[in-house]
Parts: sequence; C-alpha cells; structure tokens
Amino acid sequence: MTLDLRFAVVSDLHIGLPHTIFDHPTRFHLVEVSIAALNQVLDALLQLDLDFLLIPGDLTQHGEPENHAWLAQRLAQLPFPAFVIPGNHDVPVIKADGTSIGWQSFPSYYRKCGYAETNALFYTASLAPGVRLVALNSNQFDANGKQIGWLDDQQLQWLEQTLEAHSHELVIAMVHHNVLEHFPDQTQHPIGRRYMLGNATELRNILQRFNVRLVFTGHLHVQDVAHHAGLFDVTTGSLVSYPHPYRIVHLHQASSEAPVRLSIQSPRVSNLPDWPDLQTYSREWMGDRSIPFMAYMLTQPPLNLSEMAAKRVAPHLRNFWATVADGDPQFHLPELPDGARQYFESYSHHHSTEHQLHLQDNTVTFMF
Repeated sequence: MTLDLRFAVVSDLHIGLPHTIFDHPTRFHLVEVSIAALNQVLDALLQLDLDFLLIPGDLTQHGEPENHAWLAQRLAQLPFPAFVIPGNHDVPVIKADGTSIGWQSFPSYYRKCGYAETNALFYTASLAPGVRLVALNSNQFDANGKQIGWLDDQQLQWLEQTLEAHSHELVIAMVHHNVLEHFPDQTQHPIGRRYMLGNATELRNILQRFNVRLVFTGHLHVQDVAHHAGLFDVTTGSLVSYPHPYRIVHLHQASSEAPVRLSIQSPRVSNLPDWPDLQTYSREWMGDRSIPFMAYMLTQPPLNLSEMAAKRVAPHLRNFWATVADGDPQFHLPELPDGARQYFESYSHHHSTEHQLHLQDNTVTFMF
C-alpha cells in the first residue's frame, strides 16, 4: 500500500465576531483579524487538492457560543473534512456562565468536525485507508476548578485501547498542549510549563509503545518542530498572532516497507483588507505589548532579577518573542547583562543531532 496525502494545519484561530471582542493592554492576540485571516486561509486551501484539515485547539476567543457556532458553520462548508479539538480558550469553564459554553457542550457544536458519534471531548477518525487520527482533549479542571493541561485516566485508557485496535495503521495524534519541549527547559520554566501537557511523559510513553511518531499541537503560538526518541511534535503558530502562519503538509510513503516522508511548508497571511502590511503591523503590535511580559519573565527563575533591573533590561527584548514565534530564531544580544544574555541566546534554533536530523521550524522534510 502506498500513501500520498496532503493536508493543512491551522491553529489557535481565536475566532471573535466583532461584538464579542474585548481588549486588554497586554493581549498578544490580534483577534480583530481572526475572521478575515481565516477566510483568506480557507480560500487559499480551496485552491489545493487537500485531503483534510487539522485545527489543534483555541478555536474561539473565549468559548463564546456565537463564535463556536460561526466557526462550525464555516468549516462545514468546506469540500474536505476538518477535524478540531478544544483548546483552553474554548472550554474555559466547567458549566456555561453566560459568556462561555460549558465544558461538555463542545462536541455538540462540531458534529461535522470529528464529533459525529461521540459526546466525549476526544475521538478517533479514519483520515484515509491505513491512516488514523487520534484527537485528544488536554483541557481538564483540578479539584479547585482551575483549568489545567492534562489527559485524564479514562482518556489514556481509551487511547491505549484505540491504538491497540488500530496497530496496523499509521496514526497521527493531535492535542492542544505541547508534548515535547519547544524551548529550553520548558517543563521547568514557571511560564513555559503552562503550555506543556502536565502528564506529557505518560502520553509519550503510550505513543512510543504503539509506534506513533507524529503529533500536532498548538497553544504556544510559535512555529517549532521538536524531536525526541523518535517522536515529532509539530506545533503551529496562531493565525491571530505574528507571523500568522499555517502549514501545508505532504505525507508520502512509496510502499508499506518504505519509510514515511513528511514535508511541511508554512505560508503566512501577509495582508488583509484593513491591514495592508499585516506582518509589520502585527510584529510591532506584539513588540509594544511584549515589554511587560518580558519584564515579568526576567523576574522569574532562572534569572530572578529584581523588578527594577527587569524594567531596565526588558526594552532590549521588545522583539524577542516575535522572533521566537517566527520560527528558526537566532539571537545575538550583547546589550544584555551576561546571565540574561546567555539565557535568552539559548533560545536560538539548534539543529537536532539525534540521528543527524536537521529540523527547521517552517520548511522541513523528515522521514520516520
């Protein structure tokens, strides 16, 4: 059997109808472009011979019923299937609160996007003969009602049973929270770990035991491809955050004995009717709103600067996060004090030496 599939990944749409958009001075999400950007991307995808579309979460700005309804209707119009999962913005409360839908209501909005036969927030679907999707829900609530990134025991048990039943198929996994680290010590960093799946190690062990090699994630709003112990975690930046990317993926296997070849291209939304130079505008928007975030980051481990010192250093890092989000970052920051310079320069892209892989974040081909 041969495989030859083309599909797209569009992540963290944060759809906001105009009357639902609210602002905050440190909001990184340019939600104002959400509908125009998605319509432009979908129009572009219609020109391609795609087999399906994956959307790994944060479909809406904050779980608003009207935003979910709009998106579900828009995706149902596509000539190819779209598969979605919830992000933390989509199910922010256990019970509906008048602004956001309740946790268990999510599947009812997306019957045509993977949830046709289940009321659970996770599912499996056939993508093509011999190729299967496992779509996982990483949004849970702890005993105090606080939202966390976690896969509950019921879901992990279901996953093992599903992978056992479909062990003869090539499986692609999709989950909102990151499964592998996408920047240095992400699991240990007080900011970075909130984007990681809390029990990522347990999920990785299951995926590796059943030879699942590919997982698509979102949440972090950066372009990055991570690899460890045979598992690839492809995280895709947000459609409403600089650089407004999406991915076109070609999966090819010449025969059942041959390795799978995966090629990724990452186009971007460069202009919209009300934003003729979206890339420049959005980078400046992110830079303007990054300084308080970077000041806070400087006060956290491992740097632990005082608030006064952090305020002095933060303006030099105005475009740091935009450069990370862009993918394949390279940093040379001689203006920073030594400890901070070494730390932030460690975010520079480094090729993986494992099996001599050379993974770029935006345009990459690899085999497994």
